[in-house]
Amino acid sequence: MSTATLTIDLDAIVSNWRALDAMTDCETAAVVKADGYGLGAGKVGRALARAGAHRFFVAAAEEGAALRQALGPSPVISVFSGHMAGDSDIIGDTDLVPMINSVDQLIRHFEALPGHPFGIQLDTGMNRLGMEPGEWAAIRDVALAQGPQLIMSHLACADEPDIEMNEAQIRAFVEMTEGADVPRSLANTGGILLGKNYHFDLTRPGIGTFGGRPFADASPVVRLEAPVIQCRDLAPGESVGYGNKFVATRQTRIATIAAGYADGLHRVLGPKAQAFAEEEPCPIAGRISMDTIGVDITDLKGDPTSLELIGPQQTPDMLADYAGTIGYEILTSLGGRYTRRYTGG
Repeated sequence: MSTATLTIDLDAIVSNWRALDAMTDCETAAVVKADGYGLGAGKVGRALARAGAHRFFVAAAEEGAALRQALGPSPVISVFSGHMAGDSDIIGDTDLVPMINSVDQLIRHFEALPGHPFGIQLDTGMNRLGMEPGEWAAIRDVALAQGPQLIMSHLACADEPDIEMNEAQIRAFVEMTEGADVPRSLANTGGILLGKNYHFDLTRPGIGTFGGRPFADASPVVRLEAPVIQCRDLAPGESVGYGNKFVATRQTRIATIAAGYADGLHRVLGPKAQAFAEEEPCPIAGRISMDTIGVDITDLKGDPTSLELIGPQQTPDMLADYAGTIGYEILTSLGGRYTRRYTGG
């Protein structure tokens, strides 16, 4: 096989979702936007639906339509971006629930799809999506009279429990929703971990389901194994890859593996990331290129047929630390060339 294999453990995804669900006394939804954080929304969604998830969240109506095809008619599928221009047919035909973000969206929804289910998204300080307090106050009575399924907001700093912003947002959310006889939702993964005050009627874990921070007890979900294309010996003074950034200081054995930055393994990872032969670390040698990576395998007893880049020894969050980013970006960047193998579920 000439491409790397990305193994996705559906049982681990289900286990993580159930563990987060067990921390609450309310309903737990599943966020599967960005194609299930890059891991396949259809397969992930079906596994979570079998595990008891009844409500799913996606970013865009097009994602919702694809998920509906995978899950069938029963689950509720809500759309964070709301009711955008041109979305009416998709929302109506595939029975999606747009989370309305503005007066314009509210009017568009009521005119295009009268009586169709919807939710409301409020801005409590993140200044990304949702109605601000003044806008909400002006149309609150009209919106509530139409029977929204859910009122939600989103926490900006939930993965930092000591930040005062969390308390400010929950206060704003309570004030804006006081007296509304509608289910409420505020907590993402980090919000679940902040405690029961943040849970309300529905929680929406995303990254924790997929094994990432801030859910420290999450089971690992993905493994990435790349085949070795070729091995070669270097004499002291010979270099590897673009820019001669790795120069051998001893007799060195180099394995070239089939993966690169076109597959979401960012070029910046080169100086810090490693590949693994079972549990034995092997330094990356030189720059990560588009399709290949050089790996120093000198200390191995023999030439491996493949090397692991993501797994228990090197998680997506660890790669994110090396790249100066977050685990979300590593997961959602994992490319389309991988052979995807699903286990469990």
